[in-house]
Amino acid sequence: MALQGKIAIITGAGCGIGHATAIKFANSGIKVVVNDIIDDSAVKTVNEIKSNGGEAVYIQADISKWEEARKLVDETIKIYGTVDILVNNAGITRDKLLRDMGEDDWDAVLNINLKGAFNCCKFVTPVMAKKKYGKIVSLSSRAYLGNPGQANYSSSKAGILGLTRSLALEFGRYHLNINAVAPGMIDTDGLKTHPKYKMVIDRAVKGTPLGRLGTPEDIANAICFLVSENANYITGEVLHVTGGRY
Repeated sequence: MALQGKIAIITGAGCGIGHATAIKFANSGIKVVVNDIIDDSAVKTVNEIKSNGGEAVYIQADISKWEEARKLVDETIKIYGTVDILVNNAGITRDKLLRDMGEDDWDAVLNINLKGAFNCCKFVTPVMAKKKYGKIVSLSSRAYLGNPGQANYSSSKAGILGLTRSLALEFGRYHLNINAVAPGMIDTDGLKTHPKYKMVIDRAVKGTPLGRLGTPEDIANAICFLVSENANYITGEVLHVTGGRY
């Protein structure tokens, strides 16, 4: 897929989908910048990549903050000279019914999930546009369709689609491919800690035509396709990886 030697930033790469994507990228010959705010998990991702013969570095940055996102891109360029790929994966949930949701719950989710993606796009696109090459994939979610108790999360993931389509139109003339992936229910470590884990997955599996939860690797495979030359004529799209569940 001609990815050998490309430089990729993956936000929230310490665990889950971000971790799986970092491993997939490294196995494809991509040099990976692992971004997270949790040192232990990020370092484990870097060490796993290096132990398998890949190349990776860890840059800590809170991408919800303008200057931290700038620092992430600037430090990547200092190390590798450029950025070819950005995966906006970092995200959180604070699920509550609207009656119980506070301003902090709204701001935290929107700041990380949506503003963080905007910040990173803001600082990588000039680099990509100058050389007329770049691939950006942002993680949306099936939740962009709306879920009870997820007014903040669903709004952030719907916003990702608006951001993706707007930037695809804006940067198409520079030959940038800017797309989104919308996962369904993915069996991550975070989901396993849900207090009603069994009930949640039973309900999800029952409503999924393929009859199983997705894995982080399922999403990593989709992301890897979208940053490859096989997707050179795809931009402004959302790829649903949901097992058929809507």
